[in-house]
Amino acid sequence: MKFDMHCHTKEGSIDSRVSVREYAEILKAKGFGGMLVTDHDSYKGWRYWKEHRAAMPRNFVVLMGIEYDTKDAGHFIVIMPDGIHLRLLELRGMSVEMLTKIVHEYGGVLGPAHPFGMRSSSAMFCHKMKKNTHLMENFDFLEGLNTCERVRSNELARDLAEDYDLQCIGGSDSHKAVYVGTAFTDFDRDIKCNNDMINAIKEGGIAAFGGKERTYKKSHGKRNLFATTWVFKAFNRSVGVLYAPSRKAKIKGLLPDDNCDPS
Repeated sequence: MKFDMHCHTKEGSIDSRVSVREYAEILKAKGFGGMLVTDHDSYKGWRYWKEHRAAMPRNFVVLMGIEYDTKDAGHFIVIMPDGIHLRLLELRGMSVEMLTKIVHEYGGVLGPAHPFGMRSSSAMFCHKMKKNTHLMENFDFLEGLNTCERVRSNELARDLAEDYDLQCIGGSDSHKAVYVGTAFTDFDRDIKCNNDMINAIKEGGIAAFGGKERTYKKSHGKRNLFATTWVFKAFNRSVGVLYAPSRKAKIKGLLPDDNCDPS
């Protein structure tokens, strides 16, 4: 069963121009069986699909994911079990260790998005991950093909996955309709819900992944300029600090006291 595992909708990501309905229609027309909605620190796109399900394409699976902004290790794709809706995951700024602990405590899976992609938001360009590469052992998968990234970046991601025996997913990371479905992840079984997908990942059920990187333009290089990188990091850290009181309170309510260090 073929999925696009990195999808941004205009209902959930302010930088996306594709509605969740249009996204599903395009993918279904291309032979995909489903999509994982991975809006930035938000479940709004998935909630919109759920609330308007009657008007959405039939015989097509839309699952709840999220692309979470950690404070120290870039972006992570997170998939939680059915019925687990943690408001905490919509408050950016947790450390990668705390994110991993929360996700696994509640039965979910996670992995770095575009680990060698944009320097401002990719795991392997963050000091935390470069200094503590053993943290890779705690992840369940990584994104081995992201169509936003250069060929070499995706090659490095796949090499990293091989080093740590991690499965790879493919995602289009689309914010525009033209790129929807340009990457895929094939599962060796039917996936009808989040629990199915989590079980498949835990059991090594990713049969194949792939796609095609976008044509690289000079303007893409601006994403990695020093100023661009640090402006984004400063923004991410500032918003994370703003959310800190609410985030810490929610962490204390989710983890046992002996397993909780909200710092």
